[in-house]
Amino acid sequence: MKKVFIIHGFEGSPNGGWRPWLMEELEKLDIYACALPMPTPESPICSEWVEEISRQINSNKNDDIYLVGHSLGSTAILRYLESAEKEIMGVILVSGPCRKNNNRKIDSFLDKPFNYGNIKSKSKKFAIIQGDNDPNVPMDDAETLSRELEGKLIIVPDGGHLNGSSGWHKLPQCFDELNEMMNQTMESRPI
Repeated sequence: MKKVFIIHGFEGSPNGGWRPWLMEELEKLDIYACALPMPTPESPICSEWVEEISRQINSNKNDDIYLVGHSLGSTAILRYLESAEKEIMGVILVSGPCRKNNNRKIDSFLDKPFNYGNIKSKSKKFAIIQGDNDPNVPMDDAETLSRELEGKLIIVPDGGHLNGSSGWHKLPQCFDELNEMMNQTMESRPI
């Protein structure tokens, strides 16, 4: 069974921004989707977020798992993948930072370089979605992730941080890319 786990960002919630819309669109295709409530989103601790992602995936070992992260949720997915045991079918990172920025509350996620080799080996496909004028995450971060993970880079004109505060209550770019990933991974399976 295909399952999509969506990870919100710093100070976020499962029901913010475009997450409810994405879950609804996936449900129309009979695909299970769940936006996970991450622990202490106002004072996030990397190990706790990675543990929550790991717990959900370990509870669904026999399913085809896709991960979608927004902002710090993307960074948490990367940290999870560094030591993941199960291969993930596809990963979409939306407005995800990969370098320290001005927000000291998220330093535990960005305090060491990423092991991109390990991360890349844990998923069949990667896509990075970034607003061209994101005030929180520079375009350099999206370009780095795209290059290091050999992932498709999708730039959204005037997208801001691609969150509810930027007016994003639907994110068709994410849905379309997820749909494409699911179709490609099904086609590449042996008969």
